[in-house]
Amino acid sequence: MNKKSTQDYIALENEYNAHNYKPLDVVLARGEGVWVWDVEGRKYMDCLSAYSAVNQGHCHPRIVQAMVDQARKLALTSRAFRNDQLPLFAKELCELVGYEMMLPMNSGAEAVETALKATRKWGYEVKGVADGQAEIIACTGNFHGRTITIITFSPEEQYREGFGPFTPGFKLIPYGDAGALERAITPNTAGFIFEPVQGEGGVIVPQAGYLQRVRQLCDEHNVLMIADEIQSGLGRTGKLLACDHENVRPDVVTLGKALSGGMYPVSAVVASKEVLGVFNPGDHGSTFGGNPLACIVAREALQVIQDEKLCERAAEMGDYLLSRLQAVDSPHVKLVRGKGLFVGIVLKYEAGGARRFCEALQERGVLAKETHEHVIRLAPPLVITQEELDWAIEQVSDVLMMD
Repeated sequence: MNKKSTQDYIALENEYNAHNYKPLDVVLARGEGVWVWDVEGRKYMDCLSAYSAVNQGHCHPRIVQAMVDQARKLALTSRAFRNDQLPLFAKELCELVGYEMMLPMNSGAEAVETALKATRKWGYEVKGVADGQAEIIACTGNFHGRTITIITFSPEEQYREGFGPFTPGFKLIPYGDAGALERAITPNTAGFIFEPVQGEGGVIVPQAGYLQRVRQLCDEHNVLMIADEIQSGLGRTGKLLACDHENVRPDVVTLGKALSGGMYPVSAVVASKEVLGVFNPGDHGSTFGGNPLACIVAREALQVIQDEKLCERAAEMGDYLLSRLQAVDSPHVKLVRGKGLFVGIVLKYEAGGARRFCEALQERGVLAKETHEHVIRLAPPLVITQEELDWAIEQVSDVLMMD
């Protein structure tokens, strides 16, 4: 069989795969740490980390070994039977993040759907909202997934166009505006869902004190504070959870992506027993959620974050990256913002969009992705060294100076 080229693979994908993404035209075949290689052997630094799923680096040997060992023993039981890994995963995750109970799923969107269902049922059974009247408040600029219910409260018209009718019971308010939240809350409000740092929205960090005020308002009005930490959590911003920067404990947290080190789809919702205790057998489920292969992978992924002090590394390297990029005197850059190794380079509208800069970075061996047309998002694996970061900063700086 003849070896296929990059263009061969692109042609096959374009013919047989639905065109629901617009990826950079690089076809990757191997990864290790912060580096990936394409099918023709070219080496690139991954500065997207699969949207923060690969915080521990590509193919971390400990996570790979755990996965291989478990795959040889038992991969799936369904929840019809118990397995010996789910109880250990549940205990270790709850103890690490400080919650009483968890519910395992597969994708981030499933975790968000789980949180929404739990919030509505809690609203009826615990808060006493009239049946069918529960409301959940979300923020403009959000990204929580792409199911029908989730896109109901998406502000992006492209995510919604052609997919109605939508699920009732949601309100949108401006992100980072605690006053707007206070005005939007009614006796029927069961929950407020938000990202402590908006990733797809352009790496937007709210003003200091916002999370604390949200916590205060949710307490005052008996509303569940639901933090979507699927992208911002597990070390990405320099803390285990991004909410930890303000010492705020949400009622419900959704986790995913780096929960498996990018090796397998694993997500979870963590909360109190009062919230997740609303589920009875048959209320909610997933054939693959909590399977032993997923659980052992997640257990090892969490242990790697702790053993390799990846939260601390993200804080140190993130401060360094942010300060270096903010010092770049580019005519195209409006501002650079972020927290930890989660950085957005916001371009001026006259710069011609972020895509061309990402394509130029690809030519230099750096893989990054535009978001919201005018933002270059940089989120390398948390295992990155300062030497590797220096090299990436040099490439980014040079590209930002191009015509």
